[in-house]
Amino acid sequence: MKVEKKIISNLTKCYSIAPLHYHEQDYILVAAEKQDPCLLFDCEGNQVDKVWDGPGGTMSMVQVPGTDGQFLATHRFYSPNDSKEAEIVIVTPKAKGDWEVRTLVKLPFVHRFDILERNGVHYLIACALKSGHEYKEDWSMPGKVYAAVLPEDLSGFDENHQLKLEVLKDEMLKNHGYYRIPEQDKDTCVISADCGVYLFTPPAKLNESWEIKQLIDTPASDAVLVDLDEDGEKELVVLSPFHGDVISIYKKTDSVYQKVYEYEKTAEFTHAIYGGMLCGHPAAVIGHRKGERNLIAFSWNKAEKKYQAEIIDRDCGPANVFHYMKDGADRLISANREIDEVALYTLS
Repeated sequence: MKVEKKIISNLTKCYSIAPLHYHEQDYILVAAEKQDPCLLFDCEGNQVDKVWDGPGGTMSMVQVPGTDGQFLATHRFYSPNDSKEAEIVIVTPKAKGDWEVRTLVKLPFVHRFDILERNGVHYLIACALKSGHEYKEDWSMPGKVYAAVLPEDLSGFDENHQLKLEVLKDEMLKNHGYYRIPEQDKDTCVISADCGVYLFTPPAKLNESWEIKQLIDTPASDAVLVDLDEDGEKELVVLSPFHGDVISIYKKTDSVYQKVYEYEKTAEFTHAIYGGMLCGHPAAVIGHRKGERNLIAFSWNKAEKKYQAEIIDRDCGPANVFHYMKDGADRLISANREIDEVALYTLS
């Protein structure tokens, strides 16, 4: 694999990445974990706007479907020990350099969230890493997964008029990992916690229940479903345990996921994850934030009939990574948090 790297910003503690369609153009949002800015880049990696200077603490960003540049974002999640004031905000572009920010819902310790669609209904799903704490590194109050129908018009929400959420699942200790898994007729998502990896599916009709299925009971930090060997059944790529050092691949056999591969190296503080097509083949891209701090692509070697790993970049400490296509080329944006670097990789 040929890799060309371009550093597009030196954003302190860069963390969250998301696509944004705005004024009929595709852009990339990159926001910081601490009290630092959110920046808007074009697909060539040029900064075109600053969305905010603070407060930061941004773990997730997702465009509101059908809008021209409006998106939701988490604010004030600075760490597992400093997130009591975390919330999901609505961000609306007014003009260049002028982005309105309003509260959608205050949700302490909200780490990941997304908007899923099924049968024309959009659902907000939100994952709180924990439910509270009394002291640093207190994990005695497990996190939860929340959901709500997301109205088409969000203009009526603010700090005094918040979206009401319902609890889908509680007792989710170290509820860290989230990944959207689009299916042919609906969106689903994989959520990872100390109690295992779960597949959440929105209801087919309003007021019906979500489907929640445990895939494995292995304590996990993140996971994604991707058909690496192209046999028609998606493998489960798992980072474990919470902020752990093990990268594994599970295959479904007789309706049960069983581990078939484990990366031979210790990958301390696994964190960044992408699953999908890369250079014409299915792949999983994983980054880890301690030790060698590499960005690694995992794929299936058809000739040798085995999984393989290839280093994309070394000593970069990725927190999150986002894949897109531009002019027929595969591109990755990586928030290399540990070196305060936003990097654009072109792969061939």
